[in-house]
Amino acid sequence: MPQVTPFHLAIPVTDLTRARAFYGALLNCEEGRSSEQWIDWNFFGHQLVTHCVAAMPPAPETNQVDNHAVPVPHFGVVLSMQDWQQLADQLTAANIDFVIAPYIRFKGKPGEQATMFLHDPCGNALEFKAFADMAQLFAR
Repeated sequence: MPQVTPFHLAIPVTDLTRARAFYGALLNCEEGRSSEQWIDWNFFGHQLVTHCVAAMPPAPETNQVDNHAVPVPHFGVVLSMQDWQQLADQLTAANIDFVIAPYIRFKGKPGEQATMFLHDPCGNALEFKAFADMAQLFAR
């Protein structure tokens, strides 16, 4: 597998103050450069930019996966199992309204993973996942 390099993703938000509270205070992402219209975040080692827009695009559609309505599009990161559990506990303690609450999918099968879905305050869908065995990331 090639060395993973950071991705860059720019997403819309309608309120940078709420973005700072969510990405900075809640998710503990370090803030980088910013202006009155955007903020760069260290999103678990990747560059996420929240750009202020007047209105959000339509809400994501959903696809059924494991009897859950998964929002599409969505983005996120793969964490270690320990970091995923710590984040799941932190978000649960903060009374986050999960789209899909933390759970283990494909239990006992190739690609077994922990996953959770939530929306940021502006409606962007995020998924955080973890594999007990990272070699199973692309398992079939």
